[in-house]
Amino acid sequence: MAQTAIRPAGTLTRWDPFRDLDRWFDQFAGRPEQPSQAWAPRADVSETEQEYVLDVELPGVVREDIAVEVTGNLVAVTGELKEKEREGRFHRRARRTGQFSYRVTLPRDVDGDKVEAVLDEGVLTVRVPKVDAAKPRRIEITGK
Repeated sequence: MAQTAIRPAGTLTRWDPFRDLDRWFDQFAGRPEQPSQAWAPRADVSETEQEYVLDVELPGVVREDIAVEVTGNLVAVTGELKEKEREGRFHRRARRTGQFSYRVTLPRDVDGDKVEAVLDEGVLTVRVPKVDAAKPRRIEITGK
């Protein structure tokens, strides 16, 4: 049997034993409580000898609603996942919508003029080349 809790405003609501846990998880996972806050998409950052590669999960976001900016060694991916028009009412709402922002500071100097970004199957791949001075190079040892 479900219990009922009384809200301060006097309206009745069903008691949900997981409500506080859901709120805590939403805060921990980066889901905003207020629609005006930007959320951070999940991303992987990897490094090769030639470049840094960011794979940012953006399912449902169209290319025109994404911006990628490089300032020094800071890479920013921002944009918006627009809400779809729906009929009926929600029974559970867990998907994020609205403004998002992902920023990462890379450890070395990068070549901001040669950055490439490709959106494919909901994953934005950003390739950020290293400047020549930052690339490791093998030094030949001479002498005896």
